[in-house]
Amino acid sequence: MNVKALLLAIALPVAAFAQGFAGLGTDAEGFAVPRPNPQFDFPADHGAHPDYRIEWWYVTANLTSEDGTPYGLQWTLFRSALAPEDGEGWTAPQFWMGNAAVTTPDNHYVGERLARGGIGQAGVIADPFEAWIDDWMLKGDWQTMRMTASAPDFAYDMTLTAEGPLIFHGDSGYSVKSATGQASYYYSQPFFAIEGVLQLPEGDIPVSGNAWLDREWSSQPLADNQTGWDWFSLSFDDGNKLMGFRLQQTDGDNYTSATWITPDGKATPYPDGALIATPLALNDNDIPVRWRVELPAQGVDVTVAAINDNAWMATSIPYWEGPVTVSGSRDGIGYLEMTGYD
Repeated sequence: MNVKALLLAIALPVAAFAQGFAGLGTDAEGFAVPRPNPQFDFPADHGAHPDYRIEWWYVTANLTSEDGTPYGLQWTLFRSALAPEDGEGWTAPQFWMGNAAVTTPDNHYVGERLARGGIGQAGVIADPFEAWIDDWMLKGDWQTMRMTASAPDFAYDMTLTAEGPLIFHGDSGYSVKSATGQASYYYSQPFFAIEGVLQLPEGDIPVSGNAWLDREWSSQPLADNQTGWDWFSLSFDDGNKLMGFRLQQTDGDNYTSATWITPDGKATPYPDGALIATPLALNDNDIPVRWRVELPAQGVDVTVAAINDNAWMATSIPYWEGPVTVSGSRDGIGYLEMTGYD
């Protein structure tokens, strides 16, 4: 199969011409759908769920070099499916896409890998855990993990060490995404310490910092009138953390959700309307790269600003993603992802 055909095959399950961003609002007929009161089973649920249409293993990290320069890092493996089943060989309906990036104050380096399921080129094993696409990998026991990726302009080899528990978003991991009830299963490990080496055009750069791993799967996570999202993962200097998202709707309204995470790992979910995210400034491509984020229930009123305004992921399904600084009622760092922007 040539590259163009492979790309088309991967894109079809989440095609941009379908409902919602990347087709995530299309009908989920035939696929399993998330239900309230989930009962997670670990380590099995760290692995793939081929009866659901879309799934991802998603790492973002805020890093600092020895001279104090800030960097951002991303590693993502997406699984999408044409049919709710697994299989072997070229007839397997599972498709995989890997995105990786390194962001500096001046540059944003992006890599992408595409793969078919069923032939060993990409996949996820739950126990012992390993996620891979070609030579990119994320593997370990969820206490200590190794993560690697490479592209023409960058490479990295990182070690992640968990310093807190898993966090379950929404109602015990059942994360509602719309007023009409679309949902996903969603948990995170936001307490990773990370260290390793970035290989950039200017040379090898030892870095360390904090990483956040998101796990999510669903079959129709968006309503058909939702066009994209603005997602924030913020780590404050006082040890508290905030995950929040704003889902954009065609009527100009938004659906929001948030999780407040204390330093000891207690998670408090907040429903639609509790989080307020307001764009303050746009980059040259009219993408909001400076935000006011408020969670009044926790006294949060902060400005979130991109370290590099041009952290555009020019991948098969493009989006913006990069590291941010946080200032205001609390100071800190974090990551911002925005989809649905041209």
